[in-house]
Amino acid sequence: MKMEKNNNSTGVFGRLKEGLSKTRKGFIRNIDEIIFGEKVISRDSFEELEELMIMADLGPVFTYDLIEKMKEKAGREELESPDILKNILMGKMMAALKESDSPLDIPPDELYTLMVVGVNGTGKTTTIGKMARTFKEEGNSVMLVAADTFRAAAIEQLEIWSERVEVPMIKHQMGSDPSAVAYDAIHAARARKSNVMIIDTAGRLHTKTNLMEELKKIKRIMGRELPGAPHETFLVLDATTGQNAIPQAKMFHEAIGITGIVLTKLDGTAKGGIVVRIAEEMKLPIRYIGIGEGLDDLRRFDSGEFVKALFE
Repeated sequence: MKMEKNNNSTGVFGRLKEGLSKTRKGFIRNIDEIIFGEKVISRDSFEELEELMIMADLGPVFTYDLIEKMKEKAGREELESPDILKNILMGKMMAALKESDSPLDIPPDELYTLMVVGVNGTGKTTTIGKMARTFKEEGNSVMLVAADTFRAAAIEQLEIWSERVEVPMIKHQMGSDPSAVAYDAIHAARARKSNVMIIDTAGRLHTKTNLMEELKKIKRIMGRELPGAPHETFLVLDATTGQNAIPQAKMFHEAIGITGIVLTKLDGTAKGGIVVRIAEEMKLPIRYIGIGEGLDDLRRFDSGEFVKALFE
């Protein structure tokens, strides 16, 4: 497919490195500074590394396990160079993230539905627009659904994306029942023989309980009208919120069941280590990462590519 070829190109990998530059400068470079010139990693160095990894939002469990592994190797005199330390870190990050590699498998001849959730401000609607473009470029017939009827701006923003990427959109008036929008959308998608339908949902947290009940209702209606729907429920998280993204993820997952994570705004933070923490604590696929504002800056997550971009 077209996107798969692009993901392997040098130019696109360079863009990933650029998008992760804040994390690389704030994390990998600091590691180099801590261990620069040291032939043997000292106790003070371990403490500095531990603090650095916690600050990068890698998480206490990952950090503790990693430091213990390093100390064990140091005790056996197997940590004779800083490069070995970095290789251990790379290997552990790869192992933690590998389980989160899970590309979408969209069947070509039937309607495949994606419900996208997340709090306001995470870049949810923009993510939907970029996903729609990707799916369309791969040859799918895509439809967008404006089920965030709480805010007129949300409907308008999705409509702008619908026009920009040239895919149809189903909407109701502001204040309509979101599950009624989902109901109509499924029937419209079937009639038009669309094979990918992406549903935008509300993300207001000040009425948390009502929001979760609303999302559950949308899922029930979709499942009733199309067995198996929604086939995917993506949660969009803002990487710049760091460890605060974890409680959000747990809340949504416990309430409605998340099948994949989209992590946006990685280019805006030095705490890209949150990817590792999310992978370790949530045990969910990371489907996409956002590394900029451009149309091509929503990337399918690839653990090997991600770690390579951080360390190179």
